[in-house]
Amino acid sequence: MAVSREPQTRAAWVEVDLNAVRKNTRAFKALLRPGVQMMCAVKADAYGHGAVECARAMHASGASQFAVATVDEGVELRKAGIEWPVLMLNESPLQSIDVLLEYDIMPSVYDMDFALAYGERAVALDKVGKYHLAIDTGMSRIGVMPEDAVEFRRMIDFHRGIECAGTFTHFATADVVGDWDFRQQSTRFMDTVGALRDAGLDCGLVHCDNTPGTVLHPELHNDMCRVGIGLYGLHPADTTVPRIQLVPAMSVRARVTRVARPAVGEGVGYGLTYRVPKPSIQIATVPIGYADGLSRSLSNNMDVLVRGQRARQVGRICMDQFMFAVDVNDARAYRPVEPVERGDLVTVMGADGDEEITADEMARRRGTINYEVTCDFGMRLEKVFI
Repeated sequence: MAVSREPQTRAAWVEVDLNAVRKNTRAFKALLRPGVQMMCAVKADAYGHGAVECARAMHASGASQFAVATVDEGVELRKAGIEWPVLMLNESPLQSIDVLLEYDIMPSVYDMDFALAYGERAVALDKVGKYHLAIDTGMSRIGVMPEDAVEFRRMIDFHRGIECAGTFTHFATADVVGDWDFRQQSTRFMDTVGALRDAGLDCGLVHCDNTPGTVLHPELHNDMCRVGIGLYGLHPADTTVPRIQLVPAMSVRARVTRVARPAVGEGVGYGLTYRVPKPSIQIATVPIGYADGLSRSLSNNMDVLVRGQRARQVGRICMDQFMFAVDVNDARAYRPVEPVERGDLVTVMGADGDEEITADEMARRRGTINYEVTCDFGMRLEKVFI
């Protein structure tokens, strides 16, 4: 398998296919009626895929706004030249207000003290601080309670230093078709928006649909949809799979750094949890470990791809390395198994030939979700964009 570019300092990397990101963005954009904006979530370094590069690819494919989780994530986009609207999906500490205003990052607002401090500082700096009002419709995470929304807006709207640019909520069960809790949340939200408008208050851009909501609930697209995990080619739930075709954007690859053929009975890794059962077994070492996002819980419970074939990981996954086994005399193989050599390309996640290891497969083996798998891999491994 040809690789366009590899890091110079380490034989392990995350590969991000920006063409896949563009295809996925266009696929979601195609679900929206004309005039509905798309906000792309690039928090957590774009779920491990590289926020700046992904944001540029998404904007070129129809995105108009971006969402982050922290002040630093917003600043990173601004320093890289991303000029489009950026929303932080929660409030930040009061001491960060100057940074929000300097870099034009919109906070979510749901606390009176924060809103007033934000407005006061904006006036002092001769600016107007835009924000989005968060409504807690039942997830019990952030937001103003629906029954308090009108009064909350009236208490802060006198301030000339702030301006409501949006009103939103977040659904807990948008992926569950026919769910009662989802219907309750959506009703609460739309009723709250109606009450705000009846009170003469400008809601700005109204948005509530997340990734599954955008696919499954077009009646709630409103002025804008917030799309996250789907942009990276991963489905948030089985219910969205038949509705939209996505292309995974992340692969994780490395080069074999050592090959050995230990004697029968020799152990592998910490605790010697695997012992070599026959003389035809090769043990190969790969420079990726749990510090790179390869969960230790996958020890002796995952495969890798080498030359288009699966090979079993063996022994406990270390902080920076893991090992896998190849039986060069395996009579069950559908084609002869060639000996592994130092420098061979190993695919930890992604495709090689006709075989593929997906984030969903790794998530099932870990007992988690695909979101966590890609976020973890994006923490330390260098990214190669193709």
